[in-house]
Amino acid sequence: MNYQHAFHAGNFADVHKHVVLTRILEYLRAKPAAFRVIDTHAGAGRYDLAGPQATRSPEWRDGIKRVIDTPQQAEVRTLLAPYLDTLASFNSGKNLRYYPGSPLIAKALLRPNDRLIACELEPHAARSLKAALRGDHRAKVLAIDGWMALNANVPPKERRGLVLADPSYEEAEDFLRLPAGLAEAHRKWPTGIYMLWYPIKDRTAADALTRRLRRLDVPKVMRCEITLGPARADAGLIGSGLIVVNPPYNLDRELEILLPALARSFSSAARHRLDWLTQEKASPRVLEKARNPSK
Repeated sequence: MNYQHAFHAGNFADVHKHVVLTRILEYLRAKPAAFRVIDTHAGAGRYDLAGPQATRSPEWRDGIKRVIDTPQQAEVRTLLAPYLDTLASFNSGKNLRYYPGSPLIAKALLRPNDRLIACELEPHAARSLKAALRGDHRAKVLAIDGWMALNANVPPKERRGLVLADPSYEEAEDFLRLPAGLAEAHRKWPTGIYMLWYPIKDRTAADALTRRLRRLDVPKVMRCEITLGPARADAGLIGSGLIVVNPPYNLDRELEILLPALARSFSSAARHRLDWLTQEKASPRVLEKARNPSK
């Protein structure tokens, strides 16, 4: 696999994913009991936006830079604050040079008794990740296949926590591994929060994934997407999707506020979606918006 996230760090999909990640972590932090984060495809940890990969493909300029440069309403600013404050802690002043990946964002929001398991198989990325997390007793790096890690690390000894699965999807098989991995992990740890990312290049793969997830015996499955436009001739990324299983209380309301604000920041043509794949315990407010998107 030759995927290198440094080319894409800080793009609109990263922002979407990491904003939702920080909202979930804020929920976990609000209660005193310790929690664990299991990041199955953790990456290198930190990315240099002035480095050769990001300079060659400066996707961050249409992602995090647009969000920073776009004036937001007070409620949006409040919800974005944990994410933007974490980014600021990796940079000097207002200069945006480094972008933290999901394991470093999670680490920044851990409390003394919380724990992070960060899994990365690619050797170069794993070495970078170990260097980024070295010296923090709360964090452990495992050089293991992410799908194996998902099954091997649940349930954690902590009763509360989050699994983040964010593979590269360089292999089409990842679209099959995700629902299978979720089904097995949820069977072992049904009370955990699961946050699963998928790319949108056209609707075919994303909609097939949705159908597979609907067939699982997993309640409380929420979907949120941001798409920038129609499918491209070069089959490039046009959208970012997230599945959240057992979403925290009030996350649906927060995303009702955040998703349109993020979409507007990225592009006037961007669209967002928030609905439930398993609706038996869905919020009536979100179900109504799913039935009537114009509201």
